[in-house]
Amino acid sequence: MKVWIDQDLCTGDGLCEEICPDVFTLQDDGIAYVKDNGNICNDPGGSAQMAQVPGELEDAVTEASEECPGECIFIEFD
Repeated sequence: MKVWIDQDLCTGDGLCEEICPDVFTLQDDGIAYVKDNGNICNDPGGSAQMAQVPGELEDAVTEASEECPGECIFIEFD
């Protein structure tokens, strides 16, 4: 499973980071980004920077996607 965030849709509520801080983070700009092995994917962000989701975090990432008020979290399956 891979995940990415459309920063143009992000409302900055931070629910994703609360649910799964190992994969999601809010930056100083108030927008959420994904993390891949601890590295923040913010250059350029969006679909150009997908993060591989560890198997044990797939449920949490799915929950974050479902709870996101901006509907900006996109999951892709290998």
